Amino acid sequence: MEHAQPKVNKKKQIFRIILFTSTFISLWFVPWILVKAWILPLPNTVQEQVDQTAGYGFDGVIVYVDQAGKPSALYGAGYHNTEKKIPVKPNALFKIASISKLYVAVAITRLANENRINLDEPLTDYFPELLGSIEHADKITLKMMVKHRSGIPNFTDNPDYWKNQPNTGIDVLTYATDLPAHFKPDEDYGYSNTNYLLLSRIIEQVTGGSRYDYFKKEILIPLGLNNTYGSIDDVNLDDVMSGYYVGIDKDFKNENNGMMLATAEDVGKFVRALNDGSLLSEEEMEIYTSLYDFNHGGLAAGYQCLAEYHKDIDAVVVQFMNTTDFEGYQWNLLQITHSRVVKILRKSE
Repeated sequence: MEHAQPKVNKKKQIFRIILFTSTFISLWFVPWILVKAWILPLPNTVQEQVDQTAGYGFDGVIVYVDQAGKPSALYGAGYHNTEKKIPVKPNALFKIASISKLYVAVAITRLANENRINLDEPLTDYFPELLGSIEHADKITLKMMVKHRSGIPNFTDNPDYWKNQPNTGIDVLTYATDLPAHFKPDEDYGYSNTNYLLLSRIIEQVTGGSRYDYFKKEILIPLGLNNTYGSIDDVNLDDVMSGYYVGIDKDFKNENNGMMLATAEDVGKFVRALNDGSLLSEEEMEIYTSLYDFNHGGLAAGYQCLAEYHKDIDAVVVQFMNTTDFEGYQWNLLQITHSRVVKILRKSE
């Protein structure tokens, strides 16, 4: 007597074929350097990982580690300046790009706690002239801007912003005005540098000085951060790590776009203080927690960085890499290699 053969579910077969095919195609198009960076055996030390990272096409790499119970440490590989073959300087100044949003969020939190601003006030209370040029400006609150829930277009997404680099003498806000909102206020999330451009100007309007002056008084001096600056106007350019963009023969450190600079150690100390509660009071911490992240990355032409606190090992890891590209593979490599540094620290626990 023949045994009955189990019925084959054709739909499941087809699904498995499609899944296998799509997975194969996806892997085919993933740059193998990303796969390699992910699957290589984990080195035993952070320095070995940093050396390995520099071999993925980065001009220079800096990593700062502050782990509780251990001395803080700086690691480096590659070049501070490739053309002059100047070796990496772990204490070099670096353009920290969007990591500066953490400082802005702290400043807004403090001003709110002191009742110098109201997070529920609309944008037009500070800039009435924006009514009509930024859609829903009278309904967008400061809180929505901090949380990236304003719907205001991101000025760096405008092609004209990149065509007119370095935008000397141009108010970059114009690249976000007279455009339709991405969504109605507080109905979605949309990361926008315009939010923090406007928040920085509100800080200046309320305090009567530059945003850096306020950062210095409220954040930098109390934390003893002597190597954080408002722009390249405030520093010796020789101290700034060069920045490179794949395919472009240019050092981007000379571009003056008002970007903050800091050493990896200064950023690490700031992130530590932000996360452990030593920077903000209990009341401020409650406000900040409702508004923004405690970790951040930064990306600009020639510069990418990531600063994170990892609670499970009570460690801050800051990574600077001075090479970027159009495709974003270098950013993927930053994330992968940063995670591997954290894995090494976890193994050493």
